[in-house]
Amino acid sequence: MSHLRAPAARADRRTDVTDPPAVDELVTGILATHGRIDTVVVNANTAPPPFAALADLSWAAFEAKVTGELAGAFHITKRVLAPMRAQGAGRIIYIGSTAADYVGEGRLAHGTAKSALATFARHVAAESAREGVSVLVVAPGAVRTPATAEVLTGERGAVLARESVLGRVLEPDDVAAAVALAADPALRAATGTTLRVDGGWSVLVGGPAS
Repeated sequence: MSHLRAPAARADRRTDVTDPPAVDELVTGILATHGRIDTVVVNANTAPPPFAALADLSWAAFEAKVTGELAGAFHITKRVLAPMRAQGAGRIIYIGSTAADYVGEGRLAHGTAKSALATFARHVAAESAREGVSVLVVAPGAVRTPATAEVLTGERGAVLARESVLGRVLEPDDVAAAVALAADPALRAATGTTLRVDGGWSVLVGGPAS
């Protein structure tokens, strides 16, 4: 689900953001209730990333990840841009990933999808910047969630904790804090940019080539 914030309220509604009619119904309902949409956080997990090398990756799994990632971003963005432009203000925040910058370890589908999302975000920023709508990408590194709980253990978890200025693996609250910062209208001048949240990993281990 993509999260949308209206004045003094949160939209606790679920929808399939890859389905245009469902997205239209969601946004229309929010506008009818609140009259405007100030912030959209695009964070829908439309397809779990298949971590596999090209030789072991099926086209169906690759296509599902890339298409799902972009479909969700495309439909929700297209629907909310019109009311944001009309009100002369708005924030769209895409949840990317540092996987867009790294290669190897089965990141092919996930990294390709997140790279495409970052490029999409820049185009949206360029098209909407003069109309008061700003766009940022928040790109976390490895985050401890139920989906990654089994991966971020043992030596892998120890390495991530050791190579972090936090001395631990990132938690969802770390990403939420970055999203809250990105949602601040004071960051309008940063539109079209990416905020990396990786605990310093990219500099501590030598950057994206590592």
